[in-house]
Amino acid sequence: MNAPTLVTLLRLALIPPMVFCASMDLLWARILAGGIFCLAAFTDWLDGYLARRLKKTTAFGTFLDPFADKLLVVSALVMLIARYDDLYFTLPALLVISREIIISGLREWMAIVRKKQSLLTSRLGKWKTFLQLVAIVLLLLATPNARQDGLSQILLQAGYWVFYAATILTLVSMIRYLSIIYPYFFVQSEGTEPPSNKN
Repeated sequence: MNAPTLVTLLRLALIPPMVFCASMDLLWARILAGGIFCLAAFTDWLDGYLARRLKKTTAFGTFLDPFADKLLVVSALVMLIARYDDLYFTLPALLVISREIIISGLREWMAIVRKKQSLLTSRLGKWKTFLQLVAIVLLLLATPNARQDGLSQILLQAGYWVFYAATILTLVSMIRYLSIIYPYFFVQSEGTEPPSNKN
């Protein structure tokens, strides 16, 4: 247990209050949900910074960090699906959630077969994550009854378009990951290591 791991645990602890606030269609609750999500997203950068700066990287922290990231995003998306009840948001949100499940499964499979994690985060993946976070904050602050509120209408439309862009990058990154590990679906576990994803 060290400082980076404690920050990651804080991100997990912020998920229940974010979900609670996101479940209410009240102005103060929407603002608080967006603020809590922003704080949780900031901890994602902070724990990585502390791990590099303090040179305190543990196996537990390496496992916990991506798990906390995915749980935060998926929890927020589930709440937004329930809030908006709109096929134009539900379909891309389900694609994003499916991608997270598929990539998590692939990482676990690679860890078992290759004895190490070979799917590294790419710049494309970082842009995808950034756009996802921005879109989620915008949609947490908006409301389904945006026609009654000019600002909320702007947030809603901006959130949708940013999320569509994130969904496109999500699909592209998933195809890229699949192309990297595809050859190893047909080799024995003692074969050569797949190429690292450095782009």
